Amino acid sequence: MAQKPTPLREQTRSVVRALLTKTALELFAAKGYDDTTLEEIAAAAGVSKRTLFNYFRNKEDLALKGLSEQGELIAARLAERPADEDPWTSLRAAFQVLEEIDVTAERRLEMTTLLFGNESLRAGHAEKQARWQDLFAPLIEPRLPDSDHRTLQARAIAGRGDHLPPGSN
Repeated sequence: MAQKPTPLREQTRSVVRALLTKTALELFAAKGYDDTTLEEIAAAAGVSKRTLFNYFRNKEDLALKGLSEQGELIAARLAERPADEDPWTSLRAAFQVLEEIDVTAERRLEMTTLLFGNESLRAGHAEKQARWQDLFAPLIEPRLPDSDHRTLQARAIAGRGDHLPPGSN
């Protein structure tokens, strides 16, 4: 069965979001997160500030939106793994999706520096990764032996970072 094509409007939104994110990250890297304004990002991307707000609620959302999308990609990859596979093996394989994202090592370092160099972004990053736990735990739980603590164990496994590929955390 052929997959239904993505509507043009959705494709356009995705392209604009990617352009706005790329522009913002370039400005954050050049000027710093705190010294970059939404007006500057909109102008550099060639859109109005109002258009920028159609895609992102605020500057933090612009800087962190990729983490939500990455979590969804990982969860989708995890759901595709064999049901009888060890949860750690499944998680390691699912996290490989991060390695497939076309990002240079330099850009990854810039993002890490950005995220961990700003208290607000560091807190936002932790919150987004906590949401990953909610995505992953229900996919991990069925892979665990039956027990009274299986749900808690699945959440603990989903919340750990040692299943991440190098450089993705």
